[in-house]
Amino acid sequence: MIRIAVCDDDQEALRTTLNMLKNYKTEELLTDSYHSGEALLSAGQKYDILLLDIDMKGLNGIETARRIRAVDKEVKLIYLTSYSDYTIFAFAVHAFAYLLKPVRQEELFAQIREACAYGLPQPETELEFLSKEGIVHIRPSGILYFEYRGREVLMHSAGQVWHLKRRITDVAEELAPLGFAMPHKSFVVSLYAVCSIHGYEITLTDGSRIPLSQKKSAQFRRELNDYLAGIRGCAAWKS
Repeated sequence: MIRIAVCDDDQEALRTTLNMLKNYKTEELLTDSYHSGEALLSAGQKYDILLLDIDMKGLNGIETARRIRAVDKEVKLIYLTSYSDYTIFAFAVHAFAYLLKPVRQEELFAQIREACAYGLPQPETELEFLSKEGIVHIRPSGILYFEYRGREVLMHSAGQVWHLKRRITDVAEELAPLGFAMPHKSFVVSLYAVCSIHGYEITLTDGSRIPLSQKKSAQFRRELNDYLAGIRGCAAWKS
């Protein structure tokens, strides 16, 4: 199964693209749609292929892609746009393909097949947590951060929080091999979700701000750099 997202603030263009994808029979597609770059980033989901419009209100496709590229070097970016003069900027964020609107179905399908031929990331194994709300099954990329508060650990995802009876240090140790690190004694952060670091504050893809303690700053930055270096591809990292 291929996880694919379409992000376009043009409602008609979005519907057209989604209808095209329903006709794709080469592989099974699991498709999500977003009306803005902000909504895509806030979802905190990991995709194999992203169909991204460039000319959007708010965060345009280029800036959205830059933020995604900071944490995800493997997703195949396929731009759908009406503006050919954006081409050079699209390749600055390592776009896999660039298609002009109105997109022809056969061209879109050809690019999806080519993206698959280049190889897609292996599916993530779901994690299981016992929480006050019940048993939680979640992919690592769906977790933003853990927070120790009031003698319990809060697990944060996009738009949802679970209460775990765990020690924050145990969570950090268990999830370190999956790309999580401890920037502060009360937090464990998904390195996948880190958008930027400014001084002693970390901003995540959903806009959450996490403290970075002076004591842990150097180690956390090393772990983040190692994580980014370990993912295929390259992109500019701003800190």
